[in-house]
Amino acid sequence: MATTVTTSAEGKTWGGGKEPMGISYGKMMMWFFIVSDALTFSGFLAAYGFSRFKFIETWPLADEVFTHFPFMHGVSAPMYYVAFMTFVLIFSSVTMVLAVDAGHQMKKNKVILYMFLTIIGGFIFVGSQAWEWKNFIKGEYGAVETKGGSILQFIDKDGKRIALGEFAADIPSERVADTKSKGIWFFGNETLPTYSVEEVVEGFKAHPEVLIRTEVIDPKTKKKITLSREESLKRIEGTQYVVEGANLIRNEYGQKLFADFFFFITGFHGFHVFSGVMINVLIFFNILLGTYDKRKSYEMVEKVGLYWHFVDLVWVFVFTFFYLV
Repeated sequence: MATTVTTSAEGKTWGGGKEPMGISYGKMMMWFFIVSDALTFSGFLAAYGFSRFKFIETWPLADEVFTHFPFMHGVSAPMYYVAFMTFVLIFSSVTMVLAVDAGHQMKKNKVILYMFLTIIGGFIFVGSQAWEWKNFIKGEYGAVETKGGSILQFIDKDGKRIALGEFAADIPSERVADTKSKGIWFFGNETLPTYSVEEVVEGFKAHPEVLIRTEVIDPKTKKKITLSREESLKRIEGTQYVVEGANLIRNEYGQKLFADFFFFITGFHGFHVFSGVMINVLIFFNILLGTYDKRKSYEMVEKVGLYWHFVDLVWVFVFTFFYLV
């Protein structure tokens, strides 16, 4: 098969230099990657938006889901840690700008400093996201799921969430998980919840001060609907599962799709950040070895900077969709 080569009017063959776009081949390819990746994230966020619109009445409230802060167990700090993560990532984008600028001036020591700060910020963000995932998966209060698939949470008369352990009864019994190894192929729940359905139901009946809050949001008050004690006793009878935390099957915070999108989109973004950190580390060691001084160009820092700014910008949209809107 013959190879077609593009030749300019002067008869020169483009070899990946500054033709025809006025930028190097490497930077142009990075821009192509960023545009294609932006379309991918746009598709994910559009799907999230459509799903949320469809199930708006049962969509979890971010202020009630992301309330944890390190070393402040039991203290409700809605969105504080997410705001901290966002600040760290934006700050790392600033240090990356400074690193690129120092590279243009061929100031090696400044490039080393700002790249190091960028890497530290990336590691903090990835670690924070892992910590957030841990709390999201583990849960804090627990809930129950009815036979119809509705999530029921428990509150006191003041409207504060109550953990299952605060009222569940202690009923001695031998519980065995349904697994594929026992011939129940359609179950994959090999980890039993802390409390059985019977313990939760009996404990609820024995504590008249406990009420049920549904996953449905009242459009007038923008808060989840709380049932009366009589209504709560009727709804608790339909309990089928005890739900602790969130996974791809059940979600104690509300609509199952929220957890699915959260794991997929934030995980996909987290993978991008982790990849960026690893690339930054590689570039950092090349700077220490004087590789770019020998080339008399820090363009590689600029190219990885484009990628880093992209993942920062994507997080702004993810942060807006999941946590603010």
